[in-house]
Amino acid sequence: MPKKITLLGSTGSIGTQSLDVIRAQGYEVFGLSAHSRTDLLLRQIETFHPKVVCVTDLDAAGRLEGALAGRAGAPVLLHGAEGLRQLAAMDGPDVVLNSVVGIAGLGASLAAIESGHDLALANKESLVTGGHLVTQAVARHGVKLLPVDSEHSAIFQCLQDAHSARSLTKILLTASGGPFFGMKADQLRGKTKEDALRHPNWNMGAKITIDSATLMNKGLELIEAVWLFGLPPEKIQIVVQRQSIIHSAVQFSDNSVIAQLGVPDMRIPIQYALTWPERGGPVAPELDFAALKVLTFDVADEETFRCLAACKKAIAKGGLGPCAANGANEEAVKLFLEDKIGFLDIGRLVEAVVDSDAFGGSYDLADVYQCDRMARAFVHSHL
Repeated sequence: MPKKITLLGSTGSIGTQSLDVIRAQGYEVFGLSAHSRTDLLLRQIETFHPKVVCVTDLDAAGRLEGALAGRAGAPVLLHGAEGLRQLAAMDGPDVVLNSVVGIAGLGASLAAIESGHDLALANKESLVTGGHLVTQAVARHGVKLLPVDSEHSAIFQCLQDAHSARSLTKILLTASGGPFFGMKADQLRGKTKEDALRHPNWNMGAKITIDSATLMNKGLELIEAVWLFGLPPEKIQIVVQRQSIIHSAVQFSDNSVIAQLGVPDMRIPIQYALTWPERGGPVAPELDFAALKVLTFDVADEETFRCLAACKKAIAKGGLGPCAANGANEEAVKLFLEDKIGFLDIGRLVEAVVDSDAFGGSYDLADVYQCDRMARAFVHSHL
């Protein structure tokens, strides 16, 4: 029997590429969710025939309900944040793939895990904002957490041998450096959203592309790696690899290093998360070593790109520090995309919220959401 997949966030960049993989593998779609892009979601429904769909924006849910009215075989329609959690928890799929953007994905991740589903995780904010909640739930329910981000997938692939995992001493987390690599603060001051959205290697959604430009994305991935692989942040080194061919590497007790390489195509790590522990067929072009002349390495400039520095401070503080950094960043990026703040203001605001409190100690899910609201309010009060 083909695997059944519930895909949360099906209309985004990761979502649409996930459906490419699902189609190529001959998998079935049990459920789909989107926030507001009902035109694309409707086409996906017509192609993949899910049993259940969820639209989290209530106005958009009303539009889709009207479009589906009277259709034979129409899926069950859920709506809102609670509908997303219901879909994630439903019996039926073999794997839930969460590619929702932002902290909105945390509740769905926990719902999937607590319902006994293996979780393919592309929503890095689940671990950034609620790392100990997610990892404790995974241990308690005995499910598998399968990373989808290209960097974490690379590390995961390098650690499939149990002996290797026990010998791990360092993670080399690669970064493209984004569109502004090598620039200093004076050069970044006037950069616009159009400038920041021109990523040199990857085709991604607007929010994650801005995060790549600020290096916030790499800070979030560092925090995520702490939770996924159990190393302290000082054992995770950010390495700029401009060509985005080496997706990350691991170093062992004897100082040998193993890396995962491939063309910059998200369908490779998406497929590995869905087919694990097996590998599927080719879903992306082959890496041509005859044409690959240069691989370069550099260090990330956290003195200029303050989001990365803020994330390191946040994970060092622990507790809700990463949640505060994430909430401030989500709000600041939204304001930047609306042309209401400058590019450098994003890093200034994220670092300021992390510096504003201690954030240590234990927390529950309600605390996470309260911290997120506080961080967003902090941004608006410090414009």
